Amino acid sequence: MEKALTASDYQALAELRYQIRRFLHFSEEAARAAGLEPRQHQLLLALKGLPKDVRPRVAELAERLQIQHHSTVELTNRLAAGGYVRRRRAADDRREVLLALTPKGEKVLRELSLHHKAELRTLGPALLKALRGVTEGKRSSGG
Repeated sequence: MEKALTASDYQALAELRYQIRRFLHFSEEAARAAGLEPRQHQLLLALKGLPKDVRPRVAELAERLQIQHHSTVELTNRLAAGGYVRRRRAADDRREVLLALTPKGEKVLRELSLHHKAELRTLGPALLKALRGVTEGKRSSGG
């Protein structure tokens, strides 16, 4: 059964989208200022932020970034050429290629992450308010 949406539902969704886009725009510009394309920054962050039980392989990063495997390979190639990541063979399975940040990659990611955390302290309250507007807004019966 389809629920009716009110004007305030649409306004709440639009506000959330706007706040997310504001942060993403900031993030894209910060990455470019650091000499990276936004997806390259996203890959570095995904690699550094992998859970401890997840092996740092292209397939896992493709999933985390929600992009195709071949696109992840191309991003990895460009980052490796720039000295931000390195590939190594797994000790337990020489067929498996694992990725790791280089010191250069660690440095640029740390700087970008500090900048992002500072920006989130500014944008965070509006983003949280917009999220609450969608998730806690007035609900029609049965919702």
